[in-house]
Amino acid sequence: MNINATLYGEFIILFALTMGALCYYLGRRKTQSPVWVGGFGALLSLIPPLGLVYLLALVLKKDVASAAD
Repeated sequence: MNINATLYGEFIILFALTMGALCYYLGRRKTQSPVWVGGFGALLSLIPPLGLVYLLALVLKKDVASAAD
């Protein structure tokens, strides 16, 4: 079975962008610095299991209280 390196690379880039967007979305609610969280999530998702573990950690994190409360 042949593995096409170009297709694998495209999958990893698409996965990293998707995970970065999901981490940014969660980071807006759960941290004070969503841009850093999104970038770190995208970087970690270049190795997919690490990205998924990081996303799970964000999901389980408690929300930050908003300034309006």
